[in-house]
Amino acid sequence: MTGKFQNGAVNVRISDRKVSSFANFMSGLMRGGGTTRPVLVVAAHPDDEVIGAGELMGRLPEVALLHVTDGAPLDGKDARAAGFSTREEYARARRLEARAALEVGGVRTVMFRSLDVPDQQASLRLLEITRRVARVFEELEPEAVITHPYEGGHPDHDATAFAVRCAWRMVHARKLRAPVLVEMTSYHNRAGCMVRGDFLPCGGTSWPFVFSVLARVRKQQMLDCHATQQRTLRSFPAGSERFRPAPDYDFARAPHAGTLLYEMFDWGMTGARWRMLAAAALEKLEAAKWR
Repeated sequence: MTGKFQNGAVNVRISDRKVSSFANFMSGLMRGGGTTRPVLVVAAHPDDEVIGAGELMGRLPEVALLHVTDGAPLDGKDARAAGFSTREEYARARRLEARAALEVGGVRTVMFRSLDVPDQQASLRLLEITRRVARVFEELEPEAVITHPYEGGHPDHDATAFAVRCAWRMVHARKLRAPVLVEMTSYHNRAGCMVRGDFLPCGGTSWPFVFSVLARVRKQQMLDCHATQQRTLRSFPAGSERFRPAPDYDFARAPHAGTLLYEMFDWGMTGARWRMLAAAALEKLEAAKWR
């Protein structure tokens, strides 16, 4: 039996079993219960994990953090704007900011790793990223994985969503331990505006996580650690987080009708091209029988 999520132009489904697993995982955390395995957070860029799950990470017994990209675009524009002479220096600074944020938030990490894909390039390396994420799944056997939704906000976010779900399928096909898949909020386009701290409207239920005043201050301090990103981060909410069970997306279809948020920026990617790349990666994974 499955539930239907209406997500703009896309019908996505989620099984009752996945909904139940998500509810059990989240309710256990809210009661202060520990997990038996680490929780893996897979974020596209250094800072995405704080935006989407900074306070939640601080409540987990063990967190493994995996960044897909190094947060530094190849053209060097962001690096120069932040006062760095090379993109490598900028990437190193972003990594140090991420470490500092985890320390401020009291996050107990058992892994802090990056795949070091250049920012805005993850969509071009979907197959490689999927297989590398699957290896991390096998290495850690995490209790749950928290990652991005497929919403057209940033091509790296959508690439991460794709890789995590395909990696989950690869692990499941090998009859290995498959974690609970949880989505954190990122950002997306709604009527020409960037929506932060909420999911695209759908028929499913998300789990609100509202903070105390002290927790809000702590999350803001985590965000403040990302000094190179302050111009962007000041517009993100620090008083709550929201989570939901990860739907089974159809990556061959747009995440919503109309213009995707990343199509409004000069990031070298369109929705049509992204879906073509995803279809090619899926074809290769299926031909390899998810190995």
